Formats: sequence, structure tokens, C-alpha cells
Amino acid sequence: MQVTRDFSHYVRAAGAGVQHIDLAVEGVHCAGCMAKIERGLSAIPDVTLARVNLTDRRVALEWKEGTLDPARFIDRLEELGYKAYPYETESAEATEVAESRFLLRCLGVAAFATMNVMMLSIPVWSGNVSDMLPEQRDFFHWLSALIALPAAAYAGQPFFRSAWRALSNKTTNMDVPISIGVCLALGMSVVETINHAEHAYFDAAIMLLTFLLVGRFLDQNMRRRTRAVAGNLAALKAETAAKFVGPDEITQVPVAAINPGDIVLLRPGERCAVDGTVIEGRSEIDQSLITGETLYVTADHGTPVYAGSMNISGTLRVRVSAASEATLLAEITRLLDNALAARSRYMRLADRASRLYAPVVHATALITVLGWVIAGASWHDAIITGVAVLIITCPCALGLAIPTVQTVASGAMFKAGVLLNSGDAVERLAEADHVIFDKTGTLTLPDLEVTNAADIPADIFELAGRLALSSHHPVAAAVAQAAGAKSPIVGAVEEAGQGVRAVVEGVEVRLGRPSFCGAEALVAHATLDPEASVVAFSKGDEKFILSVRQGLRPDAQAVIAALKDRNIGVEILSGDREPAVIAAAHALGIAEWRAGVTPADKIARIEELKRRGTKVLMVGDGMNDAPSLAAAHVSMSPISAAHLSQATADLVFLGRPLAPVVAAIDSARKALHLMRQNLWLAIAYNVLAVPVAISGVVTPLIAAAAMSGSSILVMLNSLRARSASREIV
Repeated sequence: MQVTRDFSHYVRAAGAGVQHIDLAVEGVHCAGCMAKIERGLSAIPDVTLARVNLTDRRVALEWKEGTLDPARFIDRLEELGYKAYPYETESAEATEVAESRFLLRCLGVAAFATMNVMMLSIPVWSGNVSDMLPEQRDFFHWLSALIALPAAAYAGQPFFRSAWRALSNKTTNMDVPISIGVCLALGMSVVETINHAEHAYFDAAIMLLTFLLVGRFLDQNMRRRTRAVAGNLAALKAETAAKFVGPDEITQVPVAAINPGDIVLLRPGERCAVDGTVIEGRSEIDQSLITGETLYVTADHGTPVYAGSMNISGTLRVRVSAASEATLLAEITRLLDNALAARSRYMRLADRASRLYAPVVHATALITVLGWVIAGASWHDAIITGVAVLIITCPCALGLAIPTVQTVASGAMFKAGVLLNSGDAVERLAEADHVIFDKTGTLTLPDLEVTNAADIPADIFELAGRLALSSHHPVAAAVAQAAGAKSPIVGAVEEAGQGVRAVVEGVEVRLGRPSFCGAEALVAHATLDPEASVVAFSKGDEKFILSVRQGLRPDAQAVIAALKDRNIGVEILSGDREPAVIAAAHALGIAEWRAGVTPADKIARIEELKRRGTKVLMVGDGMNDAPSLAAAHVSMSPISAAHLSQATADLVFLGRPLAPVVAAIDSARKALHLMRQNLWLAIAYNVLAVPVAISGVVTPLIAAAAMSGSSILVMLNSLRARSASREIV
């Protein structure tokens, strides 16, 4: 009977004509596994994305809609030697906990056996150079076998199972030579003991397993700690909300049943399930895990609230602006997933090296055995040397060199309020030596107010607010909020870097730059706040000027000083009026600035700096910044930025402070240094260890200690990426 597998409820849309599914994959331990899975799945026709997240052993797959049955991915992974099933957070966590406990049991068994076998080996080593009788030596060897063989059979399961799956599917992975080396060492030891030989290698085999299990357990727990950040975010998600179904009647409904425009009740002690705006009530809310703001925020009419925020005191009515997967919390979670799954240039280099590893290691061991036999050595001695080569050449250090740093660094960046949105963002950010800031919404807070609203006729201000709803620019958002606009004008069109236009009752209305609205002359003769931004509104021949002002981010001055201390150049490129840009530049001590620039001007400046060899970090938030964010060497946006800018930016930072910009640079520089250091450690180890092993002066025991020691050294070195940022205030 054929069993039908229906994965339709695990599939979601990932864009126009593209479907997405996440699969949990068992047995993924290293960069080589990641590369093999991605190559194998990408080879399926119509697959547009296959990316493995080593942190939670998840593979993200995207394909052209209607072309593939998701069950085919499960079958393909089985052919590659991996068991897979649809990813569910709860089951994945349960599996991870069970695997962690199993690894710990294996490690306990291996460590206990190692201690006892070593106690038996020391008298043998001493007796071989003194007066130990052969019968006594054989007795100690058999005792060692009695301990080591069952212990290795149990403790070696994580490696033996993985190797068997690979070999049964006619492939190899890093666990194959490990398993071969351990089994050969144990088999040779039994033969040596039967033949009353002076040396046996039970100690080498069980010690190798102990060191490997220590490395694997540490690696898993490091990834679990980083993944716990995403788990904390997931815990913030409320699954239901109290929705108003009448003027004073509420009902508890799933978040999926809530739409923009609905009204929900947020009671004290509840987490908000949606993004929205308070329309009634007063309270304090804790949104520190969402925006980075540690102090409680007073919430009353007009205050924005986000999914995951905790309501502290009063009861609030909230008008929904986004729910379910469209909330800010969901966006942050997706960015964090991108960060953990990101593939850097150095990781891709390690992947390629790991891909060559299995055939090179097996070939090296075989050539070593044959070479020693040809040179006159016995098959016994040649095989012992080959076992040492197999063990010592295991590239675990190389496989861990980059992923461990990237995992630790991405977790450290998230704690500092920064999310990666690009695989090689860390390396590019570490190279940045010049920062270009946009002003509005970047150096300044996104919260704006219209300072001359009372001077604008009410009907005109209302119309301007409705038109402003069609723009993502923070100045337009301030106009819309100040006007209390609720319904956007149908058919409005936004021109990037210029403004928004529409036709109302046969008359064209425009909101944006004075030149876009034909209001340059009015600006020239108006008495305006020099630090305020100016936005013009035109209705036919009627022209109006709106003065919008915002304060600098609280730590902007300290951040600029910190960047200069790090020998990083700083300048402002803003489309705002010159007086407002001058005021910000003087307040922050920035000597280089330009006002009134267009998106094309920003790109031209970036290209000019590129020609000089400068690595530019662009920090901006508006739709008009998207082209320059893409043109820069590396880019950042605040979480409040327009979605287009967030999609373009390599990194996104949370909260009101600007400090995450400096923290990200410090973390990136430290991470890049550690990546390079780890690669050199791994390369130096192999350059030194392999010739020594081939020469025959290294026993399997020494080979096991050297290989495991190099892996643990790389992992401990990677943990240094957790603390990189220096104090800036």
C-alpha cells in the first residue's frame, strides 16, 4: 500500500510564484554536510533556494509554485544519507534536547572508559621498559579491551550511525574516516593482544572518541545558546487576542483571524499580539525586547505598540496595523533566521576545503600504508601508521573554523541590537573605513512632529495627511499622524526621492520636496526653524510649507566620537534643507556634509569614494536611501526603516540608540580576525601534523590527542567573538 504524504500545511508563499518549506534534518554536523545537502537539493529542477542553517539543523527550500511535491525533498535527503521531516519548533526543540542528553551520556561513557584504560596503559608503558612479564602485559591489554570495546560501541554511535548512513548511500562525510580510524585502531589492538605484542591502542581509540564527543557537545551547546535568542523571540508571540466584534463586545480569537483595521483589547499583564496604534486608554508598556528601549514607554492615544510588547498597568484599545507574519516581531525573527543561516565568503572557502577532505584523507592514508610497505615495513606497522594518518588528518578544526565564529558573532550582534541580512556582511563591515549617514530618521529619531500645523487650513492639512499615508518616508508619516489621517488617497504614486502625488476631484495634489511641489519660491521667503525639515504640499496652484522637526538620537554624539576614535571617516548626505543639516552636523562634530542631495547624488559620492579605495558603510532609512544602500560596500538600516531599505540593507539595528552601529563594527572586526586566525590555526595544524604522522613517529593515541586538541582550540578561540564592542558612552 502506498502512503500519501501531505505537506501542504507546512508550505507557505515566499513571493510571487515561489513556495517555501522548512525541513528539520538529522545528522548535520559540519560544513561538509551543509555543502553536500545544498548541492544535492539545488540540483533538483525548479528549486530556487536551498540553504542549510547549521544552528538548528534546518534547511530552507524555495521552488517555483506548482512544480514540485515537497515529499521529493524528503526522498532526496534520504538518498544523501539524512533523515528529514517538516520543521516544527516544538518537535525540533524536543529532538535537540534528546540528542544533547544522548551526546552527554556518550561523553560520560567515553570519559569513564578513557580514565580506566589510561590507568591500565600506564603500567604497561612503564613495564615495557622494565621487568613486566608478558603474561601481566597481556592481562592489562585484555582488561583494556574489556572496557574499551563496549564503551566505544556505545559512545561511538553518533559517528558510526552518520558514517553508515553516508556509506549506505554511496557518499562520504567527515564521520567516515573517524569511524574507520577508530575501528581499525580497536581491531589492530585486539590482533596485537592475541599475538602478545608489546603495544595495543585501546587508549588511542577511546580517547579519540572522548575528545570528539567533547567537541561535538560544545558545538551543539554553543548553537543552542545562540538559537535561544530566537526562542526568546518566539516566546514573545501571543497566539490569541481579544478582538472587538461589537462596540463593547470582545471575543478571544487566533492571531491569524485578525486583520489590519480591527480593534483589540490589551489588558494589564498581557503581551500584545499585533502591531498597532493606541486609540483609547493609558498605560505603560515594556517593549525592550522588541525596540531595545529599556525604560517603560507611556502609551496613550496615538502611541504605536508592537507584537511582543508587555502591557504593564492600564487597559488599552489598539487599532491593528499588522498581525501574524506582518508584525515587527515576525520581521525581526526572519532577520535573525537570515543571520544564523548566512553564508560568508570564509565559510564558503571552508566548505570547498571540506568537500575535498574525504577523498584526500583516504588517499593519503592508503598511500602512506603502501609507501611504508614498499619501503620495507611490515603490514602491521604500515597499517598502524595509516590509522594515525586517518585520525590526525580529520579536518574538524577546519570545518568548525568559520561556522563557530559566525554563530557566536551573530548571537553577540543580536544582543547588541543588530541583525544580519546578508551572508558576507560581517567581512564587509569589518573592512569599512568610512561611514555615510542619512540624517532624517537615521541620525535623528524617527518620531517627528509638525511644528506649524496650526498655520495650515484644516481641510488642506487633512488632505496632506491622507496623501502622506501612501509614503513610507518618516516625514510623511509625521504629517499623516499629526493630521490624524485614516484613509489614504486611492491611486497615489510615490516617486523615490521626490514625494507622493495623486489626483483628487480632478485636481493634482503633491506632497514632498519643494521642487517636486513647485514651492521653491515659498520656501525662499518663509521664516522657518533652521533645524526643521521642510515638506511642501500643493493642491493645484495652492502651495503650503510644513515644518517638521525631530531630535537627534540620544547617543549620536558619542557614537560619532567613537567612530572617529576607530579611525573611521564620517559624513552626512541628506536630502534635507541645508540649515537643518548644518545644525545636525555642528551638533555632532561632523565636518563633511551635503544637503539637498538626490539618490543619484548619494550614489555618485559613494562611487567617488570607491574609486579612492574607500570601503563605505551607508546608514540610511528612507525609500530614497535604498539605491545608495545597495551601492555601498556595506549598509545598515534602523528597524524603523522603510521595508525596501530593510530588504536592501546588509544589517538592521533595533531601538532608539545609534550605538549598535559601533557595536556591529567592533563585533565584525573581531569576528573577521578570529575567522582568519582559526583558518590559519587549522592550516598550520595540518601542515605540521600530516608529515609527522606520515613519517611514522606518531602513534594513534598522540594523533587522537592532537586532532581533538586542535578542534577544541578553534572552538574556544571562536567564543572570544562574544565580547567585542568597547564602551562608547
